[in-house]
Amino acid sequence: MTSDARLSLAEGSRHTREDWERAAAAVLRKARRLGEDAPDHDVWEALTGTTLDGLRVPPLGTPELVADLPAPVRPPARDAGWDVRAWLADADAARGNAALLTDLENGATSLLVQVGAGGTAPEDLARLLDGVLLDVAAVVLDAPGDPLGAARALAAVAEGVEAPLAAGTNLGVDPVAARVRGLTGDGAVEDDDETLRQAATLARGLGCRAFVVDGTALHDLGASDVQEVGYALAVAVHLLRTLERAGVDVDEAAGLVEFRLAATDQQFVTIAKLRAVRRLWARVLELSGASEDRRQMVLHAMTSRPMMTRYDPWVNQLRTCVAAFAAGVGGADAVTVLPFDSRLGVPDAFGRRIARNTSTLLVEESHVARVADPAGGAFAVEGLTDDLAVAAWEELGRLEGSGGVHAALEDGSLQSRVDDVVAERDRRVATRALPLTGTSEFPHLGETLPEREPYAEGSYLVRPYAEPFEHLRDEPAATPVFLATMGSVAAHTARATFARNLFAAGGVDVVNQGAHDDVEAVLADYRGPDGGQPVVCLVGHDRAYDAWGADLAAALREAGAAHVVVAGKARDWADDSCALGVDALDFLRRTRENLR
Repeated sequence: MTSDARLSLAEGSRHTREDWERAAAAVLRKARRLGEDAPDHDVWEALTGTTLDGLRVPPLGTPELVADLPAPVRPPARDAGWDVRAWLADADAARGNAALLTDLENGATSLLVQVGAGGTAPEDLARLLDGVLLDVAAVVLDAPGDPLGAARALAAVAEGVEAPLAAGTNLGVDPVAARVRGLTGDGAVEDDDETLRQAATLARGLGCRAFVVDGTALHDLGASDVQEVGYALAVAVHLLRTLERAGVDVDEAAGLVEFRLAATDQQFVTIAKLRAVRRLWARVLELSGASEDRRQMVLHAMTSRPMMTRYDPWVNQLRTCVAAFAAGVGGADAVTVLPFDSRLGVPDAFGRRIARNTSTLLVEESHVARVADPAGGAFAVEGLTDDLAVAAWEELGRLEGSGGVHAALEDGSLQSRVDDVVAERDRRVATRALPLTGTSEFPHLGETLPEREPYAEGSYLVRPYAEPFEHLRDEPAATPVFLATMGSVAAHTARATFARNLFAAGGVDVVNQGAHDDVEAVLADYRGPDGGQPVVCLVGHDRAYDAWGADLAAALREAGAAHVVVAGKARDWADDSCALGVDALDFLRRTRENLR
């Protein structure tokens, strides 16, 4: 590169907005996503995405997106990296202890321990934490079913520790999460205010935090990012009010609270969510009268449970890597990466190693934590952060308008809004507008899943995004679909591949006998030992469909086919069709009905 070239780059682009619109429009016209007569500036509408919350995400960040935006609330610098928090949900205390010690010896810096609800029993906490240096490694409890029982068990373990507990230790009390998850326990305290008062007293005595505002409880049931943040803020406001009634001033109360939010593989939305929640919490504390130096949030990001898949679980490594990267860029103080095999049961040593090493690689090799707010200043991220913050503040207002988070749960208004989001996400998953690699896209029908020990009874309820497809895969169709390939390999491969992947996503195999030049060639294979299936799918060029598709469909029906599908747009001579944008789940269910 010459010095002149470097100078021109330093001075800015020589191209205008109109140049970009013209180039983008040309590509979209070739892809038939923009009409020939449509003006070039229509590319903005064509390329703008919409989140489940209705927030618009433009294809390019422009200065107009950040005009008059408030200054962001920056996360603290993390030169040494974020807290790598290992997660454990294992009712076997001995096995769990070995797993935790291995995690701590190999990169983890703190522990998130699920107590009850399929995890360790409170009475087994001492055995689980045997050998863990509690003054070095922080322990955060997750025990919504019996928060005080778990907190007291940790206090009993800590009695033998002479030094102060490690910074970041948290009793993890969040009785609202227990209600959202539908959990109860023998030690649960019905009076919510009393639970919080006792937790605050215990935490003071131990010198640790008392509360986790767990937004993942709502996220696990299908909530959107805006709903998760609004819910978390409403729970935090409830905490502040309760502690104020108990005589705890707002500065001390803020120091007792930590937030936990889900990080998904929707990279930019996750970054914006974590940046937005800091700004909103600072505003809540400002309005509550907190000192300016006490308005910083302690934020724990945990990779999403619902985004994980059971089939082709290796893809979960990619999902959690993207999510962890987004969590780091978004400014999380602590990051928990769920093992890729956590949907299959209790993760094994390899799954746990990959999980903790994900953070290690991002911190030590990619240096993601070196800059406090690496996304700060990016037009698109700043714009999305503001949009998400405004929408989440409105959600907080709706919850407060219902009388608070408990009242919104009681009257069903919060669940109703979550149900609307679930329905829209399900629609996107079904039509594969939200593709799930390895499940709804590019499935490996003949895979053998790794075997894992099942979780103990009572584990958290989670609504996985891939669940409808997984139900179909759980019971593979007994009969395959016959692919009636029309024309040469080059002529039919694209649609044959599309159809094979679509059928496989629903647990349906296919029979592909190769190229056929005419009706008789197809019939010869259909009547052969590998043919005779009740469902056939024609795959080929539109020209072949026009020339001999109707004749082939009629001949196949005469030969015994009960249901004729065409890959591509619908045809009068076919019973069904499949193409991009089809409701894949509905199509697959119809197909399986006809395979019986």
